[in-house]
Amino acid sequence: MTFASRQDAGSRLGHHLHDRGVKADAVVGLPRGGVVVAAEVALIFQCSLNVLVVRKIGHPGHREFAVGALAEHGVMILDDDAIGSDPRVRAELEEVIREESERLREYQHKFHRGAQPEFDGKSVLLVDDGLATGSTTEAAALSVRKMGAQKIIIAAPVASAHAVERVGRLADDVMALLVDPDFDAVGCYYKNFPQTSTEEVLELLEAVNSARSICK
Repeated sequence: MTFASRQDAGSRLGHHLHDRGVKADAVVGLPRGGVVVAAEVALIFQCSLNVLVVRKIGHPGHREFAVGALAEHGVMILDDDAIGSDPRVRAELEEVIREESERLREYQHKFHRGAQPEFDGKSVLLVDDGLATGSTTEAAALSVRKMGAQKIIIAAPVASAHAVERVGRLADDVMALLVDPDFDAVGCYYKNFPQTSTEEVLELLEAVNSARSICK
């Protein structure tokens, strides 16, 4: 299964969830690409669209190799086996964490604009454009739980079997259109998979939440 774009994937995912009777008080997208998918889901559910900032923690020697993740409200997860015991690597990792923590604060300022989303007692639909290792989604779920969410449903167009198992320990439910045991990179499941800009995320937040206000 492949998707024409994140918009196509979001529309198909949203209808899949709606047809199966999923209920949600809020839809949360993981920036930046996940917000494009989440926007389509939020429109179908007629829910508010929110953003939860997460940052991958890359290995100091190979930053594309994730060894953990950061999320809002002080959430940090680390894979000690992947990091290893080398004290030099551990020291360099502290600098990576400082850098990513600063980027997380910068994106919080851009996306929340002083108004933190509130999930106390709510059923939250947490959406990304794909679940590869599941580390950032795990951090996001922990963050949403700390914010008081009563129920967390994690949804994505495509996921690895490992990621579904991993995040399933934290979420009340995990739903994906495609769970691939031979998972490749997320972008391999999309015909069109461009980088999503900060400006696009802000425009989607404004457009979806304005449309919801008009419907009310």
